[in-house]
Amino acid sequence: MVELNRPLRWAVRLLVLGYVFLLVAWPTLAMVRQAFAGGVGKVTALFGQQEVQHAFLLTGQVAVQAVLINLVFGVTISLLLVRYEFPGKRVLSALIDLPMSVSPVVVGLALLLVYGPRTGWFGPTLEHWGVQIIYSGTGMIMATAFVALPLVVREVVPVLHEIGDDQEQAARSLGANFPQTFWRITLPSIKWAVVYGVVLSLARCLGEFGAVKVVSGNVIGQTQTATLLVESQYHAFAQQSAYAISFVLALVSVACIVVVSLLRPKEGH
Repeated sequence: MVELNRPLRWAVRLLVLGYVFLLVAWPTLAMVRQAFAGGVGKVTALFGQQEVQHAFLLTGQVAVQAVLINLVFGVTISLLLVRYEFPGKRVLSALIDLPMSVSPVVVGLALLLVYGPRTGWFGPTLEHWGVQIIYSGTGMIMATAFVALPLVVREVVPVLHEIGDDQEQAARSLGANFPQTFWRITLPSIKWAVVYGVVLSLARCLGEFGAVKVVSGNVIGQTQTATLLVESQYHAFAQQSAYAISFVLALVSVACIVVVSLLRPKEGH
C-alpha cells in the first residue's frame, strides 16, 4: 500500500470530492431545484395526472418482473459459473457482461430484429399464434431484464468464490439433496450479495430508457414508462414536469441502495 504525505492526501481527497460534486452532486441539485421551481403544489398536481400515474405504475410492474427474472436466472448462472466446469464456460461468462458493453438501443434493435411483428425472425409466427412481443409489456420486460442481468451475477459470483464449497460438500455427504443444500447452506451464505444485486438491478430497471423506447412504441397510457414520459415532457417544453419525474425516479433508486447499504452487515460481523 502506497503511503502519501498529508498535503498530498488532502489534495487527492479534494480532487475526488470535486470530481464527484461536478459530475453527480451539482447536476442532481440543479435537477431538484428545477423540479420544485413552481412549488410543491405544482409537483403534486403533476402526479395527480392519469398518464403520469400510469407511467409510474407500468415502470414499477416492468421493473419488478424483470428483477424477479434476473433473480432466478442470475443466481442459477452464478452457481453454474462457480460450482461447475463445462465447455463454453468462459464464453458464457463473457456473454453475461455483454449488456454492460453495448448500448441499450442496440439491445432494443436486436429484439426488434428477432421478434418484430412483420420482419422479425419469429415475430410473424408468434403473431399468428396470438403472441405479441414487440410493442407490448412482454418485450419491455425482456429488454429491461437483459440490460440488468449482469448486476445480480457479478454480485453473487465473488461471494460464491469466497465461501467455497466445503460446507456444501459436507451437507451432500450427510445425505442432503441439491434443494436442501441450496436453501440451508448456499443461500444463507450469499443472501446479502443476492439482496444487493437485486437492489442494483431494480435501480437499473427503473431508469432504463433506450431499449424500452425501441420495443415499447411509447404509447401514452399504454406502453409509456416514466423514463419515456420524461423525454416526451421535455420535448413538449414542460421541463419542470420532466425534472420532477426524473427526481422521483432517482430518489427511489438512491433510497433503495442507501437502505440496503445501511442494513447490510459490515465485513467481519
